[in-house]
Amino acid sequence: MKKVSLLMLVLLLLLSGCLQNQNSEEEVVQDDAEQETSIVPSYQLSGENYRMILPYKTSAARGAIVNQMANRVDIDEMEEGLRRLSKDVYDPEELYFQEGQYFDTDRVYTWIDDLNPEVEEGSEVQEYKDNPRYLTHVLEQNFMRHTDDQSVELEGISLGIAMKSVYSFQTQTGGTTYYQDIPKEEMLSVANDVAQNIVKDIRENDENLRDVPIMIAIYREEEKASPVPGNFVARTNVPGGSSTIDDWEEVKEENILFPSDEGSEKYFEDQELVTNFGNEVREFFPNYVGLVGEGFYIDEELQKLQIEIPIEFNGKGEVIGFTQYAYGLVQEIFPNYYDIEINVVSSQKTESIIYRNAGEDQVNVHIYD
Repeated sequence: MKKVSLLMLVLLLLLSGCLQNQNSEEEVVQDDAEQETSIVPSYQLSGENYRMILPYKTSAARGAIVNQMANRVDIDEMEEGLRRLSKDVYDPEELYFQEGQYFDTDRVYTWIDDLNPEVEEGSEVQEYKDNPRYLTHVLEQNFMRHTDDQSVELEGISLGIAMKSVYSFQTQTGGTTYYQDIPKEEMLSVANDVAQNIVKDIRENDENLRDVPIMIAIYREEEKASPVPGNFVARTNVPGGSSTIDDWEEVKEENILFPSDEGSEKYFEDQELVTNFGNEVREFFPNYVGLVGEGFYIDEELQKLQIEIPIEFNGKGEVIGFTQYAYGLVQEIFPNYYDIEINVVSSQKTESIIYRNAGEDQVNVHIYD
């Protein structure tokens, strides 16, 4: 009996130690008027990802981006891309990410209304064409520092300014929809004025943000029906205490559809690999109807290739066989200097995923139940 009791005591001590190790997060106090207690995680998924403050707080302008931007792929790319660009300014090893808490929906909509030209409904078509609504959305992200007095404070803000590449409008509700392309240089000129006005408004009306640095990035949307998103085209840093934008740095990012005329023209070799992959699949699987590939480029260098293969299966065995075959093709066809992800989808769900990280030889596979 004593041996059993001793064994139970040891097990309880070990379990207690495990629980203490798992609960390694710190409680901190948010540095605001409400003095809200939050948890700062001690671990991050990788050095490339920001840690998130818990409980997770959604944006003060939650829902605005969905109402303003028509293409889901643009929404995702703008959010992820702004966080990616922010890493060059706000170190993910030292700072924590939080969705924007300072500019609510009313503030964002006010910017959009005030910084776009006003055209009365029923005006002539040319009046709309001469006064396009360039600005679509303003996305805020916050970056927080853990201080010595067990609190977190705002270190910097990133703002993403979404601008249209195609302006669509109706002169009457329910009437004909017109479309007008917006040249990139024209868009950039207007975006500079938009950004300057937003910074001026923040410095004049948000006393608690007057000395906070602001990184601003301009996002050029793709057209509404595009299967691939647009991209960031320029960025600038506004130091704390400054209300002036001095200059812009070009952002050389692209999202390219494969196969496409643009893909063939700009990145012929990459498109050929994607095409060859599709041809190999078609040879052995009669239900294959095609694929959609998306290449993400920085400075004309492929960083990530995503391929979605829609196909209908007659059973689980066919899913496994298809995935095994595609797995082998990935190893044979695609080089390993960029990330690759292949999603095999049916009309009901994602059936399997095949992926490999840049620089690795191992291809990973997961087949969903």
